[in-house]
Amino acid sequence: MVHKEFIEKLSQELGIDSGRTSVLVARIVSTMADELQNGTSVNIADFGTFEVKKKMERISVIPSTGQRVLVPPKLVVAFKASPVLKERLSE
Repeated sequence: MVHKEFIEKLSQELGIDSGRTSVLVARIVSTMADELQNGTSVNIADFGTFEVKKKMERISVIPSTGQRVLVPPKLVVAFKASPVLKERLSE
């Protein structure tokens, strides 16, 4: 499902026009991004938790040349599904 399809389906379910739905989704995503940027995890009930984790530096190998390179540490967003979502997906 792409963004446009998601907005259309959500607007139908909410009974509001797609322009307002698009603004609503953009604000939700923006708020989540701000909280993650501040180091706060975002927990959505019955869906899961988004949090920022630090990946340590590591050595990687370029397969075509065999050259070893140092990959610097970085921050990544991790998602952990809630038990309710896991149950729904397993059905």
